[in-house]
Amino acid sequence: MLTAIMIILALVIYLVFYFTHGKYLERRVFKANPSVETPAKRFYDGVDYVPANKYVLYGHHFASIAGAGPIVGPTLALGWGWLPSLLWVWFGNVFIGVVHDYLALAASVRYDGRSIAWVAGNLMGRTARVAFNLYIWFALLLVVAAFGFVISVLFSAIPGAGAAAIFLIFLAIVIGVLAYKTRMGFKGATILAIIFVIISILGGLWCQYAGLFRLSFEAWLVILTIYTIVAASLPVWLLLQPRDYMNAYILWASLAIGGAALIVIGFKGVPVVVPSYTMWSANVVGGVPSPFWPTIPLVIACGALSGFHSLVSSGTTAKQLASEIDALLIGYGGMLTEGFLATMVIASISAMAFQTFTYPSILQAALTNVKAMHIVGAATKFTPLAHAIKISISGSSAIIMYKTASGIAKTTISVSQLKSYYLNFLNTIKTNPILFGKYYTAFVNALKWTVIPWSYALAIEAAFGWTPLPWAIFAAMWITGFALTSLDTAARLGRFAWQELFAPLKDRAPTAYKVLANRWLASIILVVIGMALAYSKAFLVIWPAFSGMNQLLASLALMTISLWVIKVQKAPGLGKALTVAPAIFLWVTVTVALIWYLAFVVPHIALVKPFVAAVVGGATGVGLGLNLFLFAGWVRGLKKPAQQAQSA
Repeated sequence: MLTAIMIILALVIYLVFYFTHGKYLERRVFKANPSVETPAKRFYDGVDYVPANKYVLYGHHFASIAGAGPIVGPTLALGWGWLPSLLWVWFGNVFIGVVHDYLALAASVRYDGRSIAWVAGNLMGRTARVAFNLYIWFALLLVVAAFGFVISVLFSAIPGAGAAAIFLIFLAIVIGVLAYKTRMGFKGATILAIIFVIISILGGLWCQYAGLFRLSFEAWLVILTIYTIVAASLPVWLLLQPRDYMNAYILWASLAIGGAALIVIGFKGVPVVVPSYTMWSANVVGGVPSPFWPTIPLVIACGALSGFHSLVSSGTTAKQLASEIDALLIGYGGMLTEGFLATMVIASISAMAFQTFTYPSILQAALTNVKAMHIVGAATKFTPLAHAIKISISGSSAIIMYKTASGIAKTTISVSQLKSYYLNFLNTIKTNPILFGKYYTAFVNALKWTVIPWSYALAIEAAFGWTPLPWAIFAAMWITGFALTSLDTAARLGRFAWQELFAPLKDRAPTAYKVLANRWLASIILVVIGMALAYSKAFLVIWPAFSGMNQLLASLALMTISLWVIKVQKAPGLGKALTVAPAIFLWVTVTVALIWYLAFVVPHIALVKPFVAAVVGGATGVGLGLNLFLFAGWVRGLKKPAQQAQSA
């Protein structure tokens, strides 16, 4: 019954807040006016400024903001238990995330579609603009690293999802050309887009069953690097809008089917097997004991709230908004949709994680997975597994090569014994919340995150009796569809930030500006460094660094928004409080969390991965310094007299 309660309660909370809290922000804070011509119409250029149908833009915006954040973050956070994870998602959604997303879009629209960094500079001074853009660039570097890793892992584990994504990309270009360059228009292209989505899914299923597109993690990283650089530089109408619109149908279908399945299995009495609470300091961030507060925002990123959303809102979405009235659906509604996705992930994994761990194909792969069996060995006190360097199966025997104090040793046990160690480990952590909190996150990471698509697939099987493999492929496709969209959007936004940093050279040194602000160079620098980080495979270190920088960006964006609300919009007292309170709460929480991260996690990883520690620690340290500078600028901005809105 519990999964049904989770889903239904989330829907009730979101609907109530949309029609009360959301409408208040629209009428009393943004003061949306449908007669005002938006930047997409005033500055139409056919590349970045392109007015879009509100449903197309909602699809693009939702797909862009979601990424892997509302999927991977809640999965990791279950190390603390499902209850604290779910409460943080809902609290973050309705008190912080929606305010941040909607008003970032609103402010950008009122400033000619300018970035949130430009708005900060307008309200706090030019130095703040430079600092904000630097912060954004370093944050987006970590976005590329985190999402590049997740996509490559899932594509290498479930090749059909990779094949379907490739098909969808090329078919999206066809839709873009037909919708914008022929008489077919939006309605005709929509029908064809749905057909192309079905073709892509069927093509991915066929490739999976035929054994095609079986590429390594490293091969997918190379493909993604090339794709992201190219996609970030193409006109939005050619790939970004049509691909995201097509993805939106997949995403909406995934939410509807997954949500319905979780309600059904709840009423069928399928129990939630993940502990409701494990311990305050579970081993979640970087494999070290992590106190729930303040480190929770280092784990659950986009599912609760996200600074990346303000970059999307003010980077691409504001340049495509056709009417100010559309902003509530897109900005506020997009955040709530993402919160529902995070809720669905928590519910499905809480009910199905252990069935996933024992599903035949995953069990077979796990038995020879050295990293997974290290964890099994440590928990079951079986030394060969705890120190294994290679596990191979021949017939009914399992050969384990492992490290000892004197060198390399070998032992042979039966496959049934190996399975017994594995199943005993699962039974132990299922019934012992403390051990679950200690081992769960590292174990899921070792299994290459397949727990996410397979939990979804097995929930559907339990609800409707449908064969799970096609649904696991479908789930991997929508998960990576989110992440792919965020990946190339992050690269495009990183290009914008890079170009804004060098804008002062435009008049003083035009030749240097032309070289340094070149869109291809800007994209290549960001993507190559980000993918090099992903190549390190230090995901449990990269992810919290990305999440922390991301959430701190959200607090800085909220501070900028609050200045706009107070000084320009002159909102009533409640409107001011709705922006200032979450900005302060989030700033304190994430600042303390990142200090903890630099003190405890970075030194720990530096012993084994010095390159990762240097880049991630350096980016985080620079981010913290810029954060303190911008916080001081915000305080000064609050003391300044009220000012009028300005355009470029």
